[in-house]
Amino acid sequence: MASQSVIRCRCGQRVLDRDVTHRGYLTTLFGAQYVYVRYRCRHCKKMGEYRVQEKDWDPAVLRQAVRGPTRSELKKFEAMGPVTPEEVVRFRKSLRRLTSLPEETE
Repeated sequence: MASQSVIRCRCGQRVLDRDVTHRGYLTTLFGAQYVYVRYRCRHCKKMGEYRVQEKDWDPAVLRQAVRGPTRSELKKFEAMGPVTPEEVVRFRKSLRRLTSLPEETE
């Protein structure tokens, strides 16, 4: 059996490392070893668990995929050129005027 690429809650939400409440190993009477992951879904707030044989376990299933920049984004950044000292000073002044941070949405 091949390892799974993601773990999903019963509601369909993907389970990430920040949702995990307990992780450990289970050994059966027959010697098989399993990885046990207990989690609380951040979407539906229900507890769940996931078991997989140790040989099939990949901890990367709990990490969020990081995508690189697209070609259009790379072209945009190349066209901007290097950051100038004047831009750094303007940015620092704007940070000083900042009174509150915008709300982060997930």
